[in-house]
Amino acid sequence: MADEFEEFDEIELEDDETEEGKFLTFILGNETYGLEIIYVTEIIGIQKITEVPELPDYVKGIMSLRGQIIPVVDIRLRFEKPYREYDERTCVIVVDISDITVGLIVDGVAEVVTIPEEQILPHPDLDESYNRQFVRGIGKVGNEVKLLLDCHKLLADDDIENLEQEA
Repeated sequence: MADEFEEFDEIELEDDETEEGKFLTFILGNETYGLEIIYVTEIIGIQKITEVPELPDYVKGIMSLRGQIIPVVDIRLRFEKPYREYDERTCVIVVDISDITVGLIVDGVAEVVTIPEEQILPHPDLDESYNRQFVRGIGKVGNEVKLLLDCHKLLADDDIENLEQEA
């Protein structure tokens, strides 16, 4: 089982003040997103998820993580993208948002990058697409752009209440 998750060992999550401007990037389809590293506690492989009735479709259920019960959100479904079967690259990014621990299912993790504040642009006002509401800005890294997410907007306030009650 250790071999199964060895690819996640390459991404080290340090716990110091040098985390400012650092983002964990992950893949959803052909797009690369970034989360501020200060919210990320760990990255794990996909695990057994217990479904919970009457939650939004994107909330896949709950899972046990070292004795702690945490809700799990499929980011693809949260962004209204088509469902994709989980595979060996699928992983769960465990984050702390508003004093609640949540697992975020993504297609795969990429790397930790440093993006200085001056390289982060506000998202363009091209349309009112649903998942744009979650985008904090666009980070420029060399010739690439990363959609940087606002962790606090990934879950609506009523979703957070429901998840806290279930967990």
